[in-house]
Amino acid sequence: MDQKTERLLDWYDRNARSMPWRGERDPYRIWVSEIMLQQTRVETVTGYYDRFLRTFPTLRSLAEAAEEDVLKQWEGLGYYSRARNLRSGAEQVLREYGGRIPSDPAELRRIRGIGAYTAAAVASIAFGVRAAAVDGNVVRVISRLYGVEEDVTEREVRRRVERLADGLTPPERPGDHNQAMMDLGATVCVPGTPDCGACPLRGLCEAERNGNAPELPRASRAKPPREILFDLFLLYSGNRVLMRRRTEKLLEGMWCFPMAEGRKTPEERAGEIRKKWGWQPERTRFRGEAKHLFTHQIWRMALYEAEVPPGTEAPAGYEWIPLNGLGAVPLPAAVKAAAELARKRAEAGETIQSGEISRNYEKT
Repeated sequence: MDQKTERLLDWYDRNARSMPWRGERDPYRIWVSEIMLQQTRVETVTGYYDRFLRTFPTLRSLAEAAEEDVLKQWEGLGYYSRARNLRSGAEQVLREYGGRIPSDPAELRRIRGIGAYTAAAVASIAFGVRAAAVDGNVVRVISRLYGVEEDVTEREVRRRVERLADGLTPPERPGDHNQAMMDLGATVCVPGTPDCGACPLRGLCEAERNGNAPELPRASRAKPPREILFDLFLLYSGNRVLMRRRTEKLLEGMWCFPMAEGRKTPEERAGEIRKKWGWQPERTRFRGEAKHLFTHQIWRMALYEAEVPPGTEAPAGYEWIPLNGLGAVPLPAAVKAAAELARKRAEAGETIQSGEISRNYEKT
């Protein structure tokens, strides 16, 4: 076994982070944890993981569940295509593999929602298959360890990093090795200034030797997220609020309130509603602002409330949702501030008086 790998595994045996999925060998549970951990902090995932598996304890239970029920359990975790793909993938495993998750990384990559990293993680941790799981943490560790100074966002450089990671992955304990690399990148070989003094690979690292570890990995800057203005309307008909299940790729399957891009006066928006749906909204009032960060977008929302007569028919593509039934539909964090207003109305049992609410709800 390579000296780097020996040191890394020895360090991992003494310093492995405690997580609900650590020590797990059930490929379904490992798959769930790896999908949840994509672009999401470990601390956030911990509570969701246990709750999700209580609801869907087996691959079959997930495959046979309604998509909306799966999204409800994912509510607030973000990147909802992960939940839809996870359910679809479970369906695929049930249909094409008889319910048995394959151990071959190439076969795993055929399953919807499973990419190279997740395939390697599941194969190595659940089945002991030698496969390097390369995520952002591992790219950083490998870049520093081997002194890769080129832009890691370039395809050929990324492939070189993946080859180096593969060469470091041992046939013995490949799952522990992959998790050790992840832990090292998350706790010691961190972005910015790494704690080289605490690193088990000290003395074997090119970047430490060259004194440029804080500068690696080199990567071209991503474009800043695009800011979009929206007016969001809470339209009430008695004790119900108008909502629709999104069909757009972003937040697909989640329930949202009517929104219109741009900024207009309440009177202008009320006129648009009258023209589009034939209603005359009453008591239109501004209720504050909310912000939500996505990977490539920032939504800045002005929140409005208005009334329409009880018994008004919902327009095509929308439904009237009882205020006391909001907890039954999957709501994205993006509309959390608006949902709070609707819940306050339900708790009060009457129309909320004019006032304002202003909060920032950011992606976790």
